[in-house]
Amino acid sequence: MKILFFASLRERLNTEEEQWQDLNGAQTAGDILTQLQTRGEPWSSSLNTERLLVSVNQEIASLTTEVTLNDELAFFPPVTGG
Repeated sequence: MKILFFASLRERLNTEEEQWQDLNGAQTAGDILTQLQTRGEPWSSSLNTERLLVSVNQEIASLTTEVTLNDELAFFPPVTGG
């Protein structure tokens, strides 16, 4: 699975992409998010937002969207307008 981080998330986590070869039991985007948050700081605070946007295979998704190793999962910070 390819996991992408965009905008301020990329900066705070100091990474733009990860490749996972094992989902470690994860079945949904939310499961992956939970696994990432257990890494501690800055992961837990950066990825702990109710407004976090998620996409699976370049389509907006929810945390309940099922994922497989062949998917691309991306996380985006909340978008603000001006």
